[in-house]
Amino acid sequence: MKSKKTLDDLFLHNLKDIYNAEKQLVKALPKMAKGATSENLRTAILDHLQETHGQVERLEQVFQLLEVGARGIKCAAMEGLVEEGAEVLEDDFEDAVRDAAIIAAANKVEHYEIATYGTLISFARLLGHGDIEELLQATLDEEKAADQKLTELAESEINVEAQA
Repeated sequence: MKSKKTLDDLFLHNLKDIYNAEKQLVKALPKMAKGATSENLRTAILDHLQETHGQVERLEQVFQLLEVGARGIKCAAMEGLVEEGAEVLEDDFEDAVRDAAIIAAANKVEHYEIATYGTLISFARLLGHGDIEELLQATLDEEKAADQKLTELAESEINVEAQA
């Protein structure tokens, strides 16, 4: 008879999932930056790449605190979002339109991460993992800031150029 899974199990499953997602982004973001024609967009992506490295390290700290190995499980959602972003780079868009498409793809990634980290924070709080909650909150704050930065860049510059 199979035992019932607990909230602890779900928490760990989701941590492994987002760990894999962040690792996928470490590989994908340089390609997105290379495909960007706007220097401001390229800089924003490369800045977030550095944050993503830090987010991976934070997740490794979380695994240490939980006394489990830092291993991911395949994050199919991020795999799909990364693939969608890669397709944008292959399309025959005008430069500014490609940059707008890159931002749209990146915003989708950020929203997935924001939802995931918000859920993980809620689980950590319920499970009494205050130290882990703080680590996850730091990452959530970075993800929200990245989303906001991309949106501002789109609205003030990239989308305006794409429309011209």
